[in-house]
Parts: sequence; C-alpha cells; structure tokens
Amino acid sequence: MTAAGGPVGEERTVRVEVDRDACCGSGNCVLAAPEVFTQDDADGLVLLLAAAPPAECAERVRRAADLCPAGAIRVT
Repeated sequence: MTAAGGPVGEERTVRVEVDRDACCGSGNCVLAAPEVFTQDDADGLVLLLAAAPPAECAERVRRAADLCPAGAIRVT
C-alpha cells in the first residue's frame, strides 16, 4: 500500500468541477492545464474538457485550481 492508501503502482485520478458563475475569465487554468480547461469564445468563462483527467494531469490540475483567482475550480 502507498501512503495515499492505494495499492503500489495504482494511478490515482482526480475529479474536477468548475463553477462558471464564479469564474472571472482570467485564463490561468487554461495556461496551467490546457488539456483539461478551455475558455468559452462567447464569454471567456471556463469550460471543462475533462472532468476525470488522466492521472498524469493531476498536478497541473491542482496548480490550475490554486491559480484561479475566483476559486471556481474544485479538485477532489
């Protein structure tokens, strides 16, 4: 078992949720993880491309959430 509780070698994935009502359109999420986030061409607000991105994206997704000035990204 790993310290995170899963079997050794198991890739842990993250789940991502966005709150478009809270989004201010800064685009930090897109810069941090473009494979997971984009911005709506009409209003500039966040669009989620992958609610369950691959494990190798987890660190970039967490960084995107940390960089969001509006707190519009939730990672579990």
